[in-house]
Amino acid sequence: MKKILLFCTLLLLCNFTFSQKSSTFKKVTSSNALAKIENISAEVVKNNFYLFITNKGGKKDTILLKKFEENKLPLQCKISPFMAKGIKLYSVSWIENKITETKLKTEDATTTLTEICDVTSKTKLLSNTQTVTKIKEIHFLDAKQTVSETIQKVRNEGFALSLTKEGDVILKNKTQENKMTYNPTENKFVNILITSTPKKKKQ
Repeated sequence: MKKILLFCTLLLLCNFTFSQKSSTFKKVTSSNALAKIENISAEVVKNNFYLFITNKGGKKDTILLKKFEENKLPLQCKISPFMAKGIKLYSVSWIENKITETKLKTEDATTTLTEICDVTSKTKLLSNTQTVTKIKEIHFLDAKQTVSETIQKVRNEGFALSLTKEGDVILKNKTQENKMTYNPTENKFVNILITSTPKKKKQ
């Protein structure tokens, strides 16, 4: 009888010790929410940038926006809902920065990326990238490179994206403007107007 009681006591102690050890382990996730509105959030999980849609009951759907290299994450992020042809869509925009340096030249590139998404069909409808690069360059004025000057300039690439109150997309740069409208039947944006901007004459 004593042996049975001793065995039961040891068994209880073992179970208690195991329970204590198990409770010290916590599930660790590398999720980082950058923006949130309504039931929509933009999060980075293991260098993958997702748009999360939290449905009723807590179930989540995702749209993969981009895969990042390690330590290269968005600086800013914004989610903007809007209506287009009676359908609610979401514009997700974020900023990335890259600096390239040499002895004579520095390029500081700021890129704005935008994805317009339909969360119902979990579809990316339109992607846009615009980059503004500030350039600082040293130019030597003599063959022996003893006299120099620093030249600064800006390089623009891609189109600036804006939305109208009707839900149309305007893509514009110095030489061209595109207007796109949402086609709910095909679930995509289509071009409806492309205009060229005349270059200003130098005075």
